[in-house]
Amino acid sequence: MMTERRVPFVLFGVGGVGSELLKVILASRRLHSSLYGLRFTAVGVADSSGALMSKPSDAGELSDATLEAVIQHKAAGKKLSQFEVASAIEAKTPEGGTPSDFIMSIARECGRHSSCMLIDCSATEATIPALVLADELPSLKVVSANKKPFAADLATFKTLTSVSMRHRVRHESTVVAGVPVIAALSRVVASADPVSSISGSFSGTLGYVMSGLQEGGAFSEVVSKAKELGYTEPDPRDDLGGVDVARKALILARMLGMQLEMSDVQVEPLYPPVFASLSVPEFMERLPELDDDFRQRVSAASAEGKALRYAAKVTVLPDGGGSLVVGLQAVGADTPLGTLKGSDNLVEISTAVYSATPLVLRGAGAGAGGTAAGVLADMVELAFTHDQ
Repeated sequence: MMTERRVPFVLFGVGGVGSELLKVILASRRLHSSLYGLRFTAVGVADSSGALMSKPSDAGELSDATLEAVIQHKAAGKKLSQFEVASAIEAKTPEGGTPSDFIMSIARECGRHSSCMLIDCSATEATIPALVLADELPSLKVVSANKKPFAADLATFKTLTSVSMRHRVRHESTVVAGVPVIAALSRVVASADPVSSISGSFSGTLGYVMSGLQEGGAFSEVVSKAKELGYTEPDPRDDLGGVDVARKALILARMLGMQLEMSDVQVEPLYPPVFASLSVPEFMERLPELDDDFRQRVSAASAEGKALRYAAKVTVLPDGGGSLVVGLQAVGADTPLGTLKGSDNLVEISTAVYSATPLVLRGAGAGAGGTAAGVLADMVELAFTHDQ
């Protein structure tokens, strides 16, 4: 029988993705043991209210029973600070300082374990100092589904992806959930095949909206339906503003060596500036004012044999410069992007090798399941990398 190797981790963020990750880790115990000889052991789990940390008396890990209880606790809409703590668990809550200070303290505890992984399934920039801490503590590894650290200032991105960190950091699920875009682009870059452009639909929510418009739906009705189905954030402007798409595209552009900050990205929101200051109910009430404009745009694109898509386009110039534009584009109806339906995402990479026929990756770009799968795959891969 293969001997199991314990791989400790701390999880930041126990929302939809984080809870799904815990579920799949528990469900994969036998597979990971038989196929890889691995057992992922939770040193701690944390949300914005506090953390649950293991004690040495419990073999230094939170039991599977505790993790299952955490999943149920969070599914009931409760905070970890409300969790009933057993004797083998140490509860921690933020006491003064900033959220980053609290997260950093948890990361340092993780650092006491050899090759401990910091798993970031949150949606906050407060985790950045903790992730960057891995540059100072070789005992730490990083897996992130949180795109904000990698789309923060360029200096942070360079630290997280530096040569010294490259064998200890994975962030596949920061772009298009579990679709292996990061891995594919990394291989293209490593092969010295120059990339001329990257384009595609990076938001399942906006993909759903664009498909609805193409099928004849009114903009206000399609957005309202998306909100009702839970596809959008509670404030749909968080999706319709395009910033989330811009972050994903910025990460890909930076992987090509483009020295871009978020302020360099041209982003076209799907609503006028005057709508930005409205309350959510007011915003939803005034959406019909935009219906005619979108109906005309869809009709104009259709008359040219094209489809309207909300897309990102990274253009790379021979001198290393270029641009990143996010917004509405009319694309050929028979192209990969033009045939995209529903909430699926698509990334198209054009290179010297992939010139006549670009490299296309397509699949579910949203949802906790796909994102958690990408995180777990990163964890398995990192478990087999060794400190330099």
